[in-house]
Amino acid sequence: MPLPPLRRSATWRANLAHTLRGAFVAAYLFGSLLAINLLQTASLVVRPFSRRSFRRVNRWSADRFWDWCARTTLSLHRTKVVISGDELPQTENAVVIANHQSMTDVQALFLLARKAGRLGDLKWFVKNSLKYVPGIGWGMVFLDCLFVKRDWTADRGRIDRVFDRVISGRVPLWLVSFSEGTRLSAANLARARRYAAEHALAVPRHVLLPHAKGFVASVTGLKGHVSAVYDVTIGYVDGLPTLWQWAKGEMREVHLHVRRYAVEELPAAPEALAGWLRERFEEKDARLDRFYAAGSLA
Repeated sequence: MPLPPLRRSATWRANLAHTLRGAFVAAYLFGSLLAINLLQTASLVVRPFSRRSFRRVNRWSADRFWDWCARTTLSLHRTKVVISGDELPQTENAVVIANHQSMTDVQALFLLARKAGRLGDLKWFVKNSLKYVPGIGWGMVFLDCLFVKRDWTADRGRIDRVFDRVISGRVPLWLVSFSEGTRLSAANLARARRYAAEHALAVPRHVLLPHAKGFVASVTGLKGHVSAVYDVTIGYVDGLPTLWQWAKGEMREVHLHVRRYAVEELPAAPEALAGWLRERFEEKDARLDRFYAAGSLA
């Protein structure tokens, strides 16, 4: 079942201290992000002459800002971070699939990418409406992130065009997909459980059923460019934090478990590849079940 929300601190003094910390973090990061947006906008000057230089500026921009986020988690908040599973190569292009419970999942993935030295190479499948949001949305436009409307007919052409640019430009890449399509909630889980029961699928307890079209399109469309799929499971301790609670430093512990699968070992047929993805989420479900009982994703 979905984790209950992370509780607030027990005393008003602790709540005040966390609120002041959160206000500082939010103001600092948002202000820094708007400055990054200005630098990204200025990079348009060099784009007609050198797409490589344009990408280099924007990769540096993403790497700097997301590193500030990761440092906030590690150095300012001193959150306990436990990463287990396979060691990841630093120069490998990959598709990253992860369970999705909260916007803090993004902060958790920053920690994994930072450890592997790949922060600036992250690209995301995100809702189309996000591109209009100042700061993070504007910045992701410059990074060639995949803005989708959840209408496959409309999305497919846009996705193929981005993949063509990535492949032709030999762009280093960690492509992140929250394959469940939305965040875990009691209502979403209830719908997923009903659908699974009606279609003779494993009934989930802690994840939703994955949507395979984007994943299959990524693995097939980037064939020859990506070498692996990284299957990441994210687990929280003491309750599910919000992004505001992360900013306040109330997220005290997060666990990530990663498994690496070489692309050449995956099924080639789209239907079989979709089945492979469902199997990974069934494994995530069982892994989270053990995590909530024993406190370890390893």
